[in-house]
Formats: sequence, structure tokens, C-alpha cells
Amino acid sequence: MPDSTLPGSSRRHDLDWLRAIAILILLFFHTGMWFNTWDWHVKNNETTVSFQYWMIWSHFFRMPLLLFISGAGTFMALGKRTPRQFARERFRRLFVPLIFGMLVIVPPQIYFERIGQFTGYWEFYKTVFEFIPYPNGSFSWHHLWFILYLFLYSLLALPLLIFLRSEKSTAFKTWLTARVRTAWALLLWPMLILAVSQVTLRPFFPDETHALVDDWAFFTLYFLFFLFGMIAYSSTLLWEAIGQHRQKLLAAMLLALIAFYMCYFHFRDLITLPWPDDTVEDIFDVTATFVSWFTVITIIAYGQTYLNRPHPWLSKINEGLYPFYILHQTVIIAIGYYICQLPWSIAAKYWTIAVLTLLSCVGFYLFVIRPFNIMRFLFGVKPKEKRP
Repeated sequence: MPDSTLPGSSRRHDLDWLRAIAILILLFFHTGMWFNTWDWHVKNNETTVSFQYWMIWSHFFRMPLLLFISGAGTFMALGKRTPRQFARERFRRLFVPLIFGMLVIVPPQIYFERIGQFTGYWEFYKTVFEFIPYPNGSFSWHHLWFILYLFLYSLLALPLLIFLRSEKSTAFKTWLTARVRTAWALLLWPMLILAVSQVTLRPFFPDETHALVDDWAFFTLYFLFFLFGMIAYSSTLLWEAIGQHRQKLLAAMLLALIAFYMCYFHFRDLITLPWPDDTVEDIFDVTATFVSWFTVITIIAYGQTYLNRPHPWLSKINEGLYPFYILHQTVIIAIGYYICQLPWSIAAKYWTIAVLTLLSCVGFYLFVIRPFNIMRFLFGVKPKEKRP
């Protein structure tokens, strides 16, 4: 009889597809940052609130989804490795690209933000090696905060990961599965843990800075999503229960979204709720956390049902996603800087930037990263297999 607490060794195609979808959402999200009214490094000369109606929802689930998938992927990554081998692999695939990215990939973003202050890129680039943290200086990880956090999460979770991969965890996973197999338990127990973490930490660390040292509320929030993915994937029965309750999970997500958007529309003066703004803001913060978890678990549930299918291109796509993530924001800013100077509509600029970024990142991966082991190393891709 197969072990009911440990998923089989076969690859989860649904997680590969969902990872690709999440990266595409990031592409469209960060392209939209040129044109919405939120603060960002660079902006189009004309902005619109219309982008925010879909971006506000994706803002609360895009990174939690990636971290949930990363938690499940980390469970698979340990495999038969020793803890030392695992830590070495995480260092090579995460820490090395982080340092390379901070020195090579991120600086152009800061340059385009401050382009009028320098006569050329090389004059600016010298300031990176002053190692003064952004925004006072030019040294930053910008969007690569995700890689830093993932590296730290992998190391922090290693004791739990070893336990979950061992036979000693069977009783724990049986106990856990028995208590969270229902739809309500899947929704509310993780939600309670997320809520307690944020109620405890947000008063002291209210802003999402991605700077680590003052970002403990959101560092903890994302770590919990990472752990949820790892734990859920460690038990076949628990993983399957998520898919079995997909319709109930979807209903809960839609109800949470209604409350979420009612609060959001209140602040956009599209509707008026019968409570003071402070109360509405508190309700919004609570429903935003509900929306984050409910959306992630619903996407995972439907992915199991409709996306767990192989494709000849899937392994190649999956290999290129990590370099794509590392490159995408820099390319969006570089291309956007020139496109946004053209007398085009916002829609034309948006789709031009998004499509050119997609093509540029894919092309750079195929022709510059994929063929060369040194580039694969710098971008965290496994080396090419040697032909006999």
C-alpha cells in the first residue's frame, strides 16, 4: 500500500503551470506600475486608476501564490539530499543569483530612475560600489527581495523539512490531515495563523519594505505561505483534500472579494459604506488577508484539477522561469523608459512594453543564458548535462 502521507516522486505538472502563470502575472503587474497612481521607481507622464481595479487584487495574492508553490517545490528539492547538500544547492541557486543580480541586473533600474543626474551609465555604475543602500545610494536588491527571502526561508525551514520527509512525521501528518481536511478547516485554520501574525507584528512593522530589517510583519506573512505550501504538499491526503473542496473554496474566495472590493470602492468614492473611514480601513486590512489565502488555496485547488497535465514544452518553460523573473523588472523599466516618451495611448504603451519585455526576456534566456554554463550558474539554472 502506498504511503498516504508522502506524495509520490512524479512531478506535479500543475505546480509547474501555476508557477508560469504566476510569473506572467508579475510581468503584467509590474508593467502596470508604469501607469497606475501608486508610487514606483519610474512613471508614465499620464496615469490612470483603472489599472488598480485588477492590480489591487493581484497585489495580495501574486507573491503568496509564488511562495506557496516555492514551499511545495522546496519539499521536493530536498529529495535524497543531505542537509549539507541541500544548503549548498540553495546557496548556488539562490544566493549566487542574488549577488549577481544586485551588481548587474538591478543597477539599470536605479539608473533610469536617476538618469538626469549622470552623463552616462558608467558614471552612475561607479556609485553602486559605494555600497550605500537604496534610496540614499545605488545598492539594492529591488525585486530580488523574493530571492533573498526564499533563501532564508529555505534555511529556516530546513529542520521542519527534514522532519516532514522522515517517517517520524507520519503521526503528525495523520493528525493534521484529520483536522484540516474539511473546506472550512482549510480556509480558517491557516487564516487564523496569518491573522495572529499580522495583528501581532503590524503595529510595529506596518509597511511592506522588502528591506528585511524593518519588514518583519510581511517577512513572517510570506514565510507562513511558504510553510503552508511545504506542509500541504508533504501529505497526499491533505493535498488531495484541497482539490476536492475547490468549489467551496471558490465560493469563499468570491465572498471575500466582494467585501474586499466594497471597502476598496469606498475609498475610491464609488460607493459609500455606513462606517467611519478608520473602520472601513480596518475591515479592508482583514479582508485583504482573507483574499490572499482564499485566492491562493483556490488557485491551487483548480490547478490540481485542470493543470496537472504534461506538455513537451513544460520542462523547458519551467527551467527558464527563474531567469525570466530575475530579468523582467529591469527589462520593463528599460523598455518602458523609451516607450513612455512616445505620444501613444496608455493601452498602446502598456501592451508594447509587456510584449517586448516577454520577447526580450525569452530571447535573452534562449540565446545568452541557456547555452552557456557560466550564465546558467549566474542565473541559478542547473548546468547542462554532459553528453557521453
